[in-house]
Amino acid sequence: MGYQRRSSPLHAARAAVGSGLCCALALVALLYDDPLVLAAAMAAGLLAGALAGVGATLRRTLLLALPFALAIALLNPLASQQGLTVIWRFGELPLLGQRDVTLEATVYGLVLALRALAVIVAFALFSAVVDPDQLLRLFRRVSFRSALTATLATRLVPVLQRDGQRIADAQRCRPGPPPSRVALVRAVTAGALDRAVDVAAALEVRGYGAVRRPPRGDWREPWSRHDRAFGLAALAIAALAVGGRIAGVAGFEVYPTLSASWDAAAIAFCLALIALPLLPFLDRRGIGESAAGGLDSLGRTRLAARSRGHVDG
Repeated sequence: MGYQRRSSPLHAARAAVGSGLCCALALVALLYDDPLVLAAAMAAGLLAGALAGVGATLRRTLLLALPFALAIALLNPLASQQGLTVIWRFGELPLLGQRDVTLEATVYGLVLALRALAVIVAFALFSAVVDPDQLLRLFRRVSFRSALTATLATRLVPVLQRDGQRIADAQRCRPGPPPSRVALVRAVTAGALDRAVDVAAALEVRGYGAVRRPPRGDWREPWSRHDRAFGLAALAIAALAVGGRIAGVAGFEVYPTLSASWDAAAIAFCLALIALPLLPFLDRRGIGESAAGGLDSLGRTRLAARSRGHVDG
């Protein structure tokens, strides 16, 4: 799973805005214990990913995360002794003492599993729709060398992975017993060090070590309609989540006994959480050039500056 440029309004938005939207969805999952709200946050992430063209990626990630969620759901009733409704008694267990499984602990284990899935979906969406290069550019005024190092690291990791795969394929083609994994790691490490020396020499020749701080005008891009739409959606989701938490909307209590208040306000709250990240997808104007042409950040800046008068109007 990784970022791929696609023709969608969310991909057309800047990295800070896309990150804010995904963090707002994760914030909802972290603030609430109500399974209805957690399901709404996960549904919002999955629907946003489907509209952005990365639905298959999110579904694969969700399938990979299901065993971890199942483990959380099974372990919590065994680890927690809270709750009043006992549904199973294990009796005295070695080193653990009296172990009783309660209905409340079982339900809360399912809630924790659902919360984990919602957070995983939010950050899987982040990985699929946020350009890592643009995200690292946000930090280059704080520390240019750190941003450059992180960019090179994220670029070289898949390269080294492909090197290891090619070396392993070549080893399997040779007669006799295959070399050990230690030999494979040694070969990949030697190649990584040689590649690092070449990259460092190329950067030094191009003067990257002499760069102090980029000018202010080179890293600020004009805000597009998609930036504004998804930025407002992220702020609205965060404000709705915090306000609903303070107001006690969608109240759900597990301990000491189960209690839920799923009234009309709670249902409207969940529907709003689902609708807010989807509304910006209604406007698909201006996303074809950058997605089809594969423009870099500077090209997108110049394109936006040239067309701002008649595209945003």
